[in-house]
Amino acid sequence: MTKSLGIRIAKVIVVFSVFIFSMLMLKTISQYISLDKTVGFLAFKQQVVNNPYWMTSFYIHIFSITLCLLAGLTQFSPQFLRENRRLHKIIGRVYVYNILIINVPACFVLGLFSNGGLIGITGFLIQDILWAYFTVAAVLYIKKGNIIQHKNYMILSYAVTTTAITFRIIKNLFYNEKHHDYELFYGMNVWLALIINLLIAYYFLRKKRSSIVEKKHL
Repeated sequence: MTKSLGIRIAKVIVVFSVFIFSMLMLKTISQYISLDKTVGFLAFKQQVVNNPYWMTSFYIHIFSITLCLLAGLTQFSPQFLRENRRLHKIIGRVYVYNILIINVPACFVLGLFSNGGLIGITGFLIQDILWAYFTVAAVLYIKKGNIIQHKNYMILSYAVTTTAITFRIIKNLFYNEKHHDYELFYGMNVWLALIINLLIAYYFLRKKRSSIVEKKHL
């Protein structure tokens, strides 16, 4: 019971944190509505702001990623899934289509021009590949009727989705322009955000497996 309570508390913390940071991201994203090529992150990407493919991918990504973050939150509530199966399917489709049709292609283009040099580029591209793989695997498993594996891969998919939040947390807490090389810090941060999120996801999966085993022996 203690472990189960711990998992529930951890889920509440994760959901609350993701929701708050999603709202903060919406505030950040709002500055790009003007389509001004010199605001926010674009000020550091002047070498590519005139590239129509990069700019299109950038706007597609920033204006759709928050929907991914909020849609994915529903998977942390078993009660919601039980009581709103039809709505869950609709939100699930929105999440999957958003990732596979919109964000994976857009992020591939953005990844090719990522900050952080080769470290940052490879990090973003690997994130993109894992994002697509975990999401496709989740879809294939639910089509086979394997609900457990579907949930597992959706958790892994969402772990990659939320790397954007972890990346910004690390940057805001630890980056100091006087002591850090921006390109190196950026590239390392891409990898660190991915590793942290996958470790958290595997922690949840391991605890969930332990809880299932305990119930079988009761």
